[in-house]
This record gives sequence, structure tokens and C-alpha cells, in this order.
Amino acid sequence: MEINAFSRPGRFWKGNLHTHSTRSDGRKSPEAICREYREAGYDFLAVTDHFLEHYGYPMTDTRPFRTEAFTTLIGAELHTGHTEFGHLWHILAVGLPLDFAPYPAGETGPEVVTRALAAGAFVAAAHPAWYGLSEADIRSLGPIHAVETYNATSADHNDRDDSQYIYDLLLMRGERYFALATDDTHSVPERNDAQRGWVQVRSETLEPEALLEALRAGAYYSSTGPQIFDIAATDAETIRVRCSPAERVWAVGFGSYYSYVYGNGITEVDLPLKTLGNSPYFRVIVRDHRGGRAWSNPIRR
Repeated sequence: MEINAFSRPGRFWKGNLHTHSTRSDGRKSPEAICREYREAGYDFLAVTDHFLEHYGYPMTDTRPFRTEAFTTLIGAELHTGHTEFGHLWHILAVGLPLDFAPYPAGETGPEVVTRALAAGAFVAAAHPAWYGLSEADIRSLGPIHAVETYNATSADHNDRDDSQYIYDLLLMRGERYFALATDDTHSVPERNDAQRGWVQVRSETLEPEALLEALRAGAYYSSTGPQIFDIAATDAETIRVRCSPAERVWAVGFGSYYSYVYGNGITEVDLPLKTLGNSPYFRVIVRDHRGGRAWSNPIRR
């Protein structure tokens, strides 16, 4: 059992991978949004403005706002072609080159994903619940890395911030996507969508390429509050989870298979895996007393 995010060398770095600035429809400049996240204790940020002709196809250059203790990743939210239900695609791509080309006439969502992957980007299906992506939609994108399972701004748009249900269905179909929590902040005060969803990426350094390599490998976990310090196998049928104070810790597998421990402020638990039956994978989920959650990427047995 290899638990990638916790078994590799390095430490965890906190970052948000979905952010908008005044280069598209955000309310704050790239400099201001980077400063805000840096001062809030984030280690890195990706400003992913909407890559649309309406905004001049922005690939927002945040390199000037890097410091020794804070870095940025270059990316965009891609929109071309249409989903099964006729919506313009929303595809998150982090690690794009600054000269990523605008869409050629008739380019589809799967086709722009192919270009983004070839450029070395970490690619995710953005907020599926928000605009009703189907399983077929997501699978049509090919070998993307992740599904955005939590998107903070969607909570105030239409109360569809959580996409874990479709994500779990895809895992049950045999897909191997990672999970992803983001803000998708536009800095609109009434939405309260900043610093509510993030990733903790395991890397030896804060260099952008090291972070991107870890993201592409799934060496991270997602959170809306709690921290997961370690997940380790104690034997073939038990894992030990260390975390910030929680009320419940789960190992969730195929279908209705799960294992859990609950308590008041628990910080270390041993989870038996026997109740997962023959599930080939499981996800660790930690929930605190405020309802905040943290979740690992799927762990293969």
C-alpha cells in the first residue's frame, strides 16, 4: 500500500489553484490577490483567469510577486467547446506556458485538454456540480489529473460547492482521478469565497516545477479546514491517521464500504480496513467540529 502524499520526502505547502483577478472578472489585481494570500499564510497561489477572447486571452504573469517564502504557478481556466448539456467548458489548467495559444476555430474541450497536457499542465475538471457535468463529460476529457470536488464560490452561486458524489462514481467506474479543493475566488465581498478551499502539496522545495510534479503525481491532500499530518499503514488491514482535532475520521471505499472512528478532538486514530471488503481503493476523510473537511487522494490497496 503506497500512500504517496505522506510517504515521499519533503513537507506540505499550502496553496490555492483556482483564483481570478482583474485580468478577467475578479475584483482585485494580480498583485493584490497574491499579497492577500501570502499574508494569510499561503505558500503558493495560481491566478487562473478566464482564457477568453472577451478578456484578451489572459495568461496572468504572477512571477513578479514571488518571494523566497511564496511562489506562484501560471495557469488559466479554459473555455472552449460545449458539454453534454450545452454549457461552455470550464477546465482548470495550472502550469501552462505564458504563450499558450488561443483556441483555433472549432476546438473542443477534449482537444484543448490535449494541448494543455502536452504543455505539462496539471489539469482538472472544474466545479462539476456547479454546471451539471455528466460522468461522460468528464471521461471525454481523457487523462486529466483531477476533479474539483470542492469549489467555494459555487456555494453562493447555486449551493453546489460539493462534487464528491460524481467523483466517487467515477472512481467506482475504475477512473483514477485525484480530488481537488479550491476557492475559485473572484474577491466579491458578498460571496465570502476566499481562503475556503485549498491543497497541501508534498514537495522538498517550493519551486514551481517541484510543486507541479507533486500535483501531477497526486502527492497532496485537499482541505476546507482540518490538517492531515500523516497516513501510514500499520499492517495490511489497518491504517493510522494523524490530524488536527477532529470529530470523525473515515476510510471510504467502493460503494457503501467504509470504516470510521469518531470522538471529541481526536488527533490520532487506527482505522481497520476489513469493513472495506474487496474495495481496491479508499479515501481518508477528516471532519472537524465546525464541519470543515480534509480528504486524501485515493489510496490503492
